[in-house]
Amino acid sequence: MARRGSYAKGVAKREEILTTALDVIARNGYRRTSVRELADAVGLSQAGLLHYFSSKEELFQEILRKRDEVDSAAFDLDVDQPIEAFFGVIRHNSEVPGLVQLYAQLSTEAGDPEHPAHEFFVERYVQFRALFGGMLRDEQAAGNIDPDLDIERIGNLFLAAADGLQTQWMLDRSIDMADHVAYLWQLVTRKA
Repeated sequence: MARRGSYAKGVAKREEILTTALDVIARNGYRRTSVRELADAVGLSQAGLLHYFSSKEELFQEILRKRDEVDSAAFDLDVDQPIEAFFGVIRHNSEVPGLVQLYAQLSTEAGDPEHPAHEFFVERYVQFRALFGGMLRDEQAAGNIDPDLDIERIGNLFLAAADGLQTQWMLDRSIDMADHVAYLWQLVTRKA
């Protein structure tokens, strides 16, 4: 029985670490947040914090997974207008620049198949392409997208645009990421 309680406490502490890390990185930025600072924020040593993760890379990957989980709950992508929820997530990203920096850095590093976050990003893109594919197919079935357009390619282009706009936004905060992606949606779906 003690083991079960210990496991539950470990799961709870891991969740506390991830939730706290979201706030700290969003506030301070990825580059200005150390593992020591994250550990201090939850009352652990660095070694104690890393006890809950197999590596620093896994910690940061799990922070991004937690961010996706929180965003999915906050911006319910299963609503009648999932594209509006997606625009909401993009708008929210401009409020958490440290998490955008973390995503950009880790996604680039994860291009290496040996990187611990490689599979996380591969699966994340598979999930997002499926989500976009569904939205685009619905629009195509409603007559809002040219039936000759390749939905899979359009989905990839939206993801590329969203990620590319994040990079541009990190360099120039005057860029309205959500507005640009919404404009692309209007072009593709013939909606003004």
